[in-house]
This record gives sequence, structure tokens and C-alpha cells, in this order.
Amino acid sequence: MKKENSWGAVAGWYDKHLENEDTYHSAVVLPNLLRVVNLKKEESLLELGCGQGFFLDKFSEISSSITGVDLGKELIKIAKSKNPKINFKVGNAEDPNILKGEKFDVVTIVLALQNMKNLNSVVANLDRLLKENGRVCLVVNHPTFRIPKKSSWGVDRENKIQYRRIDEYMTESEVSMDMTPGQNKNKIITLSYHRPLQVYSKSFSKFGFAITKIEEWISHRKSEKGPMAKAEDKSRKEIPLFMCLVLKKI
Repeated sequence: MKKENSWGAVAGWYDKHLENEDTYHSAVVLPNLLRVVNLKKEESLLELGCGQGFFLDKFSEISSSITGVDLGKELIKIAKSKNPKINFKVGNAEDPNILKGEKFDVVTIVLALQNMKNLNSVVANLDRLLKENGRVCLVVNHPTFRIPKKSSWGVDRENKIQYRRIDEYMTESEVSMDMTPGQNKNKIITLSYHRPLQVYSKSFSKFGFAITKIEEWISHRKSEKGPMAKAEDKSRKEIPLFMCLVLKKI
């Protein structure tokens, strides 16, 4: 059983998954991310934990100064083959030596921060890699409602309500996630880290960042007709899946 922080071992599966236009990446995160970042053609952008460059492909249509870093060698190989115009590099977002001497107008981490173990090390790099008056945009699985193995949907059929059950929130945790369910051999386990919001806030403050914007993004999906369809659709609108945070230096 392989256990690691990098998604390189599932690079092929992940790349194929993102080809589906109905994924949350395509239908929810990407359009909102482009709007919030509002990148200008003269600005440079770095994405830490960029995977195979799914989000950077769109940003490269706006600016010619785009860089992506990921720990997964397999993911970076795919990224380079898909878009050679982007400066892709293998590197660890927690490494204080990555991209030494370089600075960017915008730094993003999209759906990857929850897979990085040392939060303070990552935020220290955000501080080091950001230009003066630059901005950081972070997108995470919503830490209040999407807690790995400690949150789930529940159904009250009598009152036709779908609700979100939260069993632990304040406790930080490292959780093993099975990326190959149903396989008894060659299991690939990635690690995810739950942190309550105050942990993020304290780390940002420690390195001189202020949160200037918070957005919460909901699912785009709708249920097929059925006795609980209305309740399911309502809960999707009321319980966000993702949180977007914009940071600036104080």
C-alpha cells in the first residue's frame, strides 16, 4: 500500500477525470476562480500544487507569465505535454528553497492546500514568493462542511429534509484517503489534512496576511425527479462545497 502527499501515483486517472465538463473543477471552481483572480495580461501568476495544469491552461490565455509547481513528477510530465507555454516545475510547496529569487503578482493554491502537511511552511512561501501589493487566492474544500470521514449527508424523510452531519470540526486531523477503492492490491493512499478556520487564520496572520475576501461556492448539480429531489436541491444551495480566500499583505 502506497501512502504519500503527492497525487503523482494517480496522475493518469486524475487527468482523465478532469476531461469531464461536469466536474466541480470545470463547472464550479474554474469560472469562479477566473472571476475572483481577475488576472491582467501584464501580471505574473504562480500556482502551487498545480497538478497537471488544469486551471493554469485558462490563465495562460490571459498572461504569458505563468508558472506551475507540483510535487508529482507524473503530473508535471502531463502538464508539460499539454501546455509547453507554461513554466512547469517539480517542487514541494513546503520547501523554503523553491523558486528562489522569483516573485509573482498572484499566487494561487487550488484544491491542494488541504493535501499539504505543513501549513506554516506553505504560508511562509506565499509571503516570500509574492510581490509587494500582490495577492493570494486559495480554494479549499470547505473546512466546515467537508471534513474527511467526519462529515456526511443525512436524510429526514418524514420532513423531507436533507442535512449535513458534522461529527468533528475543531480537531485537526490527518486522514488517509483511498484513491483506488475496491482494490485489495496496489492500493494508493493520499493524505488529507483537516483544519478548522481559526488554524488557517492564525497562520495567515503570523506571516502578515489579511483575509480580504471570502466566498463560498455551492454545487451546480440538480437531482432527478423523486420524493427527495426538492430537499436535495435546497441543501446544495444552502451548504457550500468550497471556500475561496483572498489574502493580501498587511
